[in-house]
Amino acid sequence: MRTGVFIVPTGVGASIGGFAGDASKWARKFAQKCRLIVNPNVVNAACFSGITENMLYTEGYTLDRFFKGECFLKESNNNKIGVVFDKSISQEVLNIHINTINAVKTVYDIDILGYEITDEDVGVEFYIDKSGASMGNVNNLDTLKRSADKLIKNGAECIAVVCHFPEEQGDNYAEGIGVDPVGGVEAIISHYISKELNVPCAHAPAFSTWEIDSKIVDPRCSAEYITPTFLPCILIGLSKAPLISNNSGISVEDIDFVVVPYSAAGSIPVLEANKRGIKIYAVKENNTVLNVTPEQLFVKCDIIDTYREVIELI
Repeated sequence: MRTGVFIVPTGVGASIGGFAGDASKWARKFAQKCRLIVNPNVVNAACFSGITENMLYTEGYTLDRFFKGECFLKESNNNKIGVVFDKSISQEVLNIHINTINAVKTVYDIDILGYEITDEDVGVEFYIDKSGASMGNVNNLDTLKRSADKLIKNGAECIAVVCHFPEEQGDNYAEGIGVDPVGGVEAIISHYISKELNVPCAHAPAFSTWEIDSKIVDPRCSAEYITPTFLPCILIGLSKAPLISNNSGISVEDIDFVVVPYSAAGSIPVLEANKRGIKIYAVKENNTVLNVTPEQLFVKCDIIDTYREVIELI
């Protein structure tokens, strides 16, 4: 079976995949033709998920390691998931998330073994940097690690993290303009847990205001405006996430092609794929706030106008 990788970086204002699961349409079409590794940003859509049986849901730090040849991806189903909640989440909002966990367990038969509340506030901050990309800080990563470690010792194979975020997304994002302001700091959280504990991880934010907003928003981000919690998509994704192995499973040598936005070609997977002679497709229709093109980095690739054309080529 051919294996491809479909990446849309988080927090770079991608016109396709920079909102809420809006790259799923294309990822699902690719996954009809091959086994497809996707980063969570591609398919996460709040109470929905674009993931299919033929996709491997793989967090960004693990993807970097995978492309460097430092680990294998071991296909897995019905993973045991532990959930970490930030202590600073209010009881009211926590209750909504516990109901969400129980709903996901009931409907999807996903194995969620329990949750831990951090012993201290996590302290998440986020902002847009000078380049226009989403960034942020996490003041207390250690408290996340301690809670995640307890869950792993109790049998968890994957970790879902829910941190309190101080404010909702801005109006520009709701209108389909600019960058999802929380994406960059979410990546910091999932990267940290994956790095420290060697398990798949994904993050969902919890905002203080949980009422559903009745305004009409851009269709690409509408999934985030009809639910008070973004937890379902990461639980669904993690249930099928490949486990990280040091000695067996899918290796970087098994990858046939990588698909990325043309202006965001500076990631480790792209640079490593270039070194290894893996076919790279850079798609111009997916605009981002970056201007890191294959030509600037001397990356050998096929520059293609649309995702549809790439599908026809493979």
